[in-house]
Amino acid sequence: MNPQEWNPGKLLELSGYYWKTCTLHAAVKLDVFTAINDQQLSSKEIAAKLKVENKGLERLLNALTAMDLLLKRGDKFSNTAVGKNFLSRDSDRYIGHIMMHHYHLIESWTHLDQAVKTGEPVRKRASFSDEELRESFLMGMFNMAMTIAPRIVPLTDLSGRKHLLDLGGGPGTYAIHFCMNNPQLTATVFDLPTTRPFAEKTIKKFDLSERIEFRDGNYLEDPITGRYDAAWMSHILHGEGPDDCREIIKKTAAVLEPGGLIIIHDFILDNSMDGPLFPALFSLNMLLGTPSGQAYSEKQITDMLTHAGVKDIRRIPFDSPNDSRIILGIV
Repeated sequence: MNPQEWNPGKLLELSGYYWKTCTLHAAVKLDVFTAINDQQLSSKEIAAKLKVENKGLERLLNALTAMDLLLKRGDKFSNTAVGKNFLSRDSDRYIGHIMMHHYHLIESWTHLDQAVKTGEPVRKRASFSDEELRESFLMGMFNMAMTIAPRIVPLTDLSGRKHLLDLGGGPGTYAIHFCMNNPQLTATVFDLPTTRPFAEKTIKKFDLSERIEFRDGNYLEDPITGRYDAAWMSHILHGEGPDDCREIIKKTAAVLEPGGLIIIHDFILDNSMDGPLFPALFSLNMLLGTPSGQAYSEKQITDMLTHAGVKDIRRIPFDSPNDSRIILGIV
């Protein structure tokens, strides 16, 4: 890949890009796309539905139109296909939750210089935050997993395996997709008690309550109970420091039957630690929000697995929009 050719214009575009981001976040937070739905409405009509002042809303709608997220004919606004399919709550493909999670992160990113100076986080972890932040985080993870899981699951052979541990599984999205793809499989989602309502609601929605159970626990502090022949660990290592990651992998390997499969899915860096771009930026996000979390390289994760006695370690080829990668091995 050719390096970025920077010039003052591109630097200024990058510097001010947050204007677009904040415009999108405001529209999602106000539920503009849901209010418009399939209709063509004036700004005053939309303002009445949202119970907001028209003065500011009209400017927001015009900016969204300039961003090609809305259409405008005369004084009437309507949804684009993108707005209707991904930004309206009436759509099964709604991704607004993950955008609200990003919205809640913005303030901490304005203090990145402070985090770099001190090496200390400047915000609380979303898993332990108030209900609004926790909901946007958990359902945001659901948004992301719903787009990626259908592509990952067929790449991971669980045929013949009976019981899957979805460690730190949040709403249980991956457990759901693994079970849908493997009729013989049952699963246990192991996560914090505050996650249970979101997980059970999601699992019930897919009619899998008989095959997927939720078990309360903190994978750092509590024992992992039960016996499994496969373990899925998606986006949990980046929240912890190296020592805790080794302990999590060791505890997980210990509850797997001989020949059990351990699968790690995360934003994994190249061994040089300077790419791909998203994992490199995500490592900064972990600096902002955790005492010791970071993005890890493929070699670092492979070494952690080897330390826990995992063998036949390999990476599954997988291209995702945010450069997540999959590494697996056999206990």
